[in-house]
Amino acid sequence: MTAGLALLLAGPVAAQVADTEELLRELADPATEDWQRVESDLLREWSKSGSPSMDLLLQRGQEALEAGDPLAALEHLTALTDHAPDFAEGWNLRATAFFVAGQFGPALEDIRQTLALNPQHYGALAGLGMILEQLEREEDAAAAYRAALAVNPHQPDLNEALTRLDQATGGTEL
Repeated sequence: MTAGLALLLAGPVAAQVADTEELLRELADPATEDWQRVESDLLREWSKSGSPSMDLLLQRGQEALEAGDPLAALEHLTALTDHAPDFAEGWNLRATAFFVAGQFGPALEDIRQTLALNPQHYGALAGLGMILEQLEREEDAAAAYRAALAVNPHQPDLNEALTRLDQATGGTEL
């Protein structure tokens, strides 16, 4: 590939990365008034695989989860992660499907992969906290929730979870 072609192709990718970084900065600011729009824009960016067929697998997995069929979701999302292993959102949604199916081990592994690809994925961090809380690992759950809140402080459920964990541990600092 020529240097000019490489620069031409890198332009849209670089712009997408810059957009994502700006959205993350806006979202992390507790004073951001239109944080719902910022969050929506960020999730939309994270849901772009770069391939229409991979985007379709993600959509089908999401639809199966919304229909209450985590096993069908796992089929679509496993195909997605097999064909697009560098697409963090595929791993994240498959972790959700595993969690809904009660399979915490595979869910944790997919969260690990999501965070390896996208360390700022506050949804994966929150999911990690939920699983750790289910496993009665309160201190680790609190740490995961705090990490999610550092990226996106606009998650009241996580603040409630931290309060609940604090009360469950006798009010000690986690």
